Amino acid sequence: METKYITLTKENIATEHICCTFSDKKCKESYELKKEWLRKEFDNGYVFRRLDERAKVFIEYVPAEKAWVPVDAPAYLMINCFWVSGQYKGCGHGKALLQSAIDDARAQGKAGLVTVAGTSKFHFMSDTKWLLHQGFQTVEKLSDGFSLLALKIDSEAPDPSFKTSVRSGECEEKNGVVVYYTNRCPFTEFHVRGTLAEVAERKGIPLKIIKLETMEQAQDAPTPATIFTLFYNGKFVTTDVSVCMEKRFEKIVGI
Repeated sequence: METKYITLTKENIATEHICCTFSDKKCKESYELKKEWLRKEFDNGYVFRRLDERAKVFIEYVPAEKAWVPVDAPAYLMINCFWVSGQYKGCGHGKALLQSAIDDARAQGKAGLVTVAGTSKFHFMSDTKWLLHQGFQTVEKLSDGFSLLALKIDSEAPDPSFKTSVRSGECEEKNGVVVYYTNRCPFTEFHVRGTLAEVAERKGIPLKIIKLETMEQAQDAPTPATIFTLFYNGKFVTTDVSVCMEKRFEKIVGI
């Protein structure tokens, strides 16, 4: 039987799931915020394509000029989330979804595809090693562990680059915990505003939460991981939203 993928639209998103947290009832409000974010971004050419099953198998991408990421990549498509999980790994879904993005890029006359990944594995980021095997190349690395990967269709196109705002690996606030996040992820609103806020209060740690509400704010952020990034005393710590939970917070942040 032929594998079926579906592309979400304003017309079907109300009745279709978006893969993450569909069984996590406590994140229901955050889940709806992600859907609302998608509805708005569809007007910017945003694509959310997934396996037509109750599974976490999907890819998201958008013209890079409209991406909520601090990267300069004119005429590229920016891959955001790209995930194949559990029993669906090794079945060809990743290659099929990536090829659909490549086909879209060719049809639109794009220079290629670009994505932000971890030089070493980072949470909520695509598998760097796998992407390199698919023909992506590393065009830039940051000292805090982020890499910018590109798959060129037009070999003469300029390389994408990180924006200046992310090059230091630090944020302006130097006191306590600072979190940047968006509704690009259906986990963040619940865990940042609820779980992490409670942990910080119990520990007596200063906490500043910065929600990136617009594309322009996200493109000027001090982190390439605008889904979620935690800084401590101005230094980058993690993109792992599980740090919001107390035991993980103590292990990752060390306090």
